[in-house]
Amino acid sequence: MKICSFNVNSIRARLPLLLDWLGHRGDDIDVLCLQELKTVDEGFPLSEFQALGYHCELYGQKAFNGVAICSRLPVVSVTKGIDAGGEWDKQRRVILVRLGGAAGGITVVNVYAPHGGERASEKFNYKLQWYEKFREYLSTMAHETAFVVGDFNVARYDEDVYDPAALKDTIATMPEERRAFENVIDSGFTDVFSRLCPGRRQFTWWAYGAAIWRDQGMRIDYALATAQAVNITKGIGVDLWPRRKKTPTPSDHAPLIVEFQI
Repeated sequence: MKICSFNVNSIRARLPLLLDWLGHRGDDIDVLCLQELKTVDEGFPLSEFQALGYHCELYGQKAFNGVAICSRLPVVSVTKGIDAGGEWDKQRRVILVRLGGAAGGITVVNVYAPHGGERASEKFNYKLQWYEKFREYLSTMAHETAFVVGDFNVARYDEDVYDPAALKDTIATMPEERRAFENVIDSGFTDVFSRLCPGRRQFTWWAYGAAIWRDQGMRIDYALATAQAVNITKGIGVDLWPRRKKTPTPSDHAPLIVEFQI
């Protein structure tokens, strides 16, 4: 079984590419976690995914943010947001499903973390505060079989950016951001790619233009897993096919895919 995390950077703009890519893969994605929908729920192209056998849970927002989980596996419960609709859910960034059927007992959390801003800016402070709230939200899941996937907007290590010297202390590499991300991981999770592919460099995001062809990117998309989830994980990889496409216009991210077996 496979879980995919994909920041599509607008579901409506990326729909032709996304459908093309799913067909290219032979429809082997069981749980599709999408970030940066940039639309309200009513604007999501639900019928196209239903035609592919997906049931979609949506948590959209007009013009920016927004997350969705589309699953071919049964969904037994859904939680939207991390603050019961409070202050921290004004920006719609997190959705959780608990799966049933053959995957019963598995939790999938889909996240689009704040991008942040320059140090001491309002966006920078918000990002750090949001991360602490997110850590608290996840802390009760350490003993579950849970995968947390998405765009975290942090490059965990220097090797997760193409030029550590040039990008030192910029957005996604600042020590404060990395510590905030580590606090999330330390609450009971493992960075699956680092565990399964130690020492391997693999980016998930490249700026528009020629950056993808020069591999001038960053690793800011992750799959985190609890100990129980790590035990059933069989592989992880990044599919560059949709990012390298010139038409339809790609997202600036590539899909990250986790394979597990139960």
